[in-house]
Amino acid sequence: MGPPKELKIRLIKVESADRETFIASEVEEHRIPLGEVSIRHTASEVIRACKGAKVKGKFRESYLLRAFSVKPVLITDPPIPREKLNPPTPSIYLESKRDAFSPVLLQFCTDPKNPVTVIRGLAGSLRLNLGLFSTKSLVEANAEHAVEVRTQVQQPADENWDATGSGQTWPCESSRSHTTIAKYAQYQASSFQESLQVGDVHIHTAKSTGNIIKFGTNIDLSDPKRWKPQLQELLKLPAFMRVEFNGNMLSHVGHTILGMNTVQLYMKVPGSRTPGHQENNNFCSVNINIGPGDCEWFAVHEHYWEHVNNFCEKHGVDYLTGSWWPVLEDLYRSNIPVYRFIQRPGDLVWINAGSIHWVQAVGWCNNIAWNVGPLNSYQYQLALERFEWNEVKKVKSIVPMIHVSWNVARTIKITDQETYKMVKHCLLQSIKHIQILRDQLVAAGKKISYQSRVKDEPAYYCNECDVEVFDLLFVTSESGNRKTYMVHCEDCARTVSKSPSLAGVVVLEQYRVNSDIYNSCLYTLWGAISISFILT
Repeated sequence: MGPPKELKIRLIKVESADRETFIASEVEEHRIPLGEVSIRHTASEVIRACKGAKVKGKFRESYLLRAFSVKPVLITDPPIPREKLNPPTPSIYLESKRDAFSPVLLQFCTDPKNPVTVIRGLAGSLRLNLGLFSTKSLVEANAEHAVEVRTQVQQPADENWDATGSGQTWPCESSRSHTTIAKYAQYQASSFQESLQVGDVHIHTAKSTGNIIKFGTNIDLSDPKRWKPQLQELLKLPAFMRVEFNGNMLSHVGHTILGMNTVQLYMKVPGSRTPGHQENNNFCSVNINIGPGDCEWFAVHEHYWEHVNNFCEKHGVDYLTGSWWPVLEDLYRSNIPVYRFIQRPGDLVWINAGSIHWVQAVGWCNNIAWNVGPLNSYQYQLALERFEWNEVKKVKSIVPMIHVSWNVARTIKITDQETYKMVKHCLLQSIKHIQILRDQLVAAGKKISYQSRVKDEPAYYCNECDVEVFDLLFVTSESGNRKTYMVHCEDCARTVSKSPSLAGVVVLEQYRVNSDIYNSCLYTLWGAISISFILT
């Protein structure tokens, strides 16, 4: 049996002489075909369209609408002359603190045509005390704090030789171990002392190759008690660059994502490499060089990521999860411009949404970095694109974009029309996904239990395929252990349970669909996004 059907009637009062009678009239509801539903329609219209649609199997539609794309068109034909394949890096020299807080700076950094921006001497302009992040200060603050170590082979920044030394290649291997801040500080200092004995430090940093070096990476500075002075110092930055800011999508995740909405530290000796990558879900990133040495950066516009992905595939390394260092000649032959520049102490590097980049330390230095998600159409589009590509490649999206989109819609005033349309379309698609799945489960006789979310409850991912699971959770207990529960997506739940009827799987619903909420918020939520779920 299917779900119970409702007959909606309207009572019409008829007055005749001294008598009142009522006539029952059936209410005809206009039902929009599912394929014609758009962001112009109300939640009740969307839900009616879903209920009337006969969707066989899993409902699959993108959260993005191609018509809303805001990606810049980069002209690549005719080919770019070789001398222009190393374009000048957009650099800003701040003359005063006031310049740092100008809205023009935000506009420049987030311009889709600028893949990377270097803000020279930002620390000096804002009087940032970078000494708080020096190796000496770090040891004094928390000597036993954990450090992830990457053991690498030192080589020139524009080269990447294979294990035999016979040719250049893309894979960039390293081994992982762990130590403490105090022990890495000792290594960093002794490495510098050894260079002084060899000779000129600058010659040493530029020319030495083949040495085995250790790179201290992913040092977590998220604890506000342990790192209070350091984190407070970063509040001097312009709002859009801060770790927490209302206009930063990552401030609306609702839980910590280490290194993204928290600060991470990197401790380096010459040759330390951060291999090529795009940031998680194509978010922007902020990186400040503490010094005393320099870093060399390479960056490529997001427009070329598929070309770079093809090179990775050709060389047998996974673009999303592998470790790779581009061979510059390969990029130049493919007509791909590469930005190359030096980051000096006190310089801030802003990596724009989706930009591919790789970094090598020129000298002995520390860096701090984190991600930001400015709420603009370009950032939002790229984040959702990577969210969907990750699902195709079965890679976990570190940022739960559906969860974040609902939180953003609930809490942020969206004033940009392009961003508004994209976010609302994502919400519309999520309603369709949820309502159709819900109706299919009910029609199959599967019980759905309501369990509202609690404060600071994280987003959920499938235990098997790592896809984000939003609203409808398919839950099983591990080997019958009632204290250990695992969340799955619908597909994996059917596979795990080995049952078409999802026997042994509990379906939990975390939000109540309520069209009244949607409609009442349609024009009152800052004139922006309309909510169709009660988000508790």
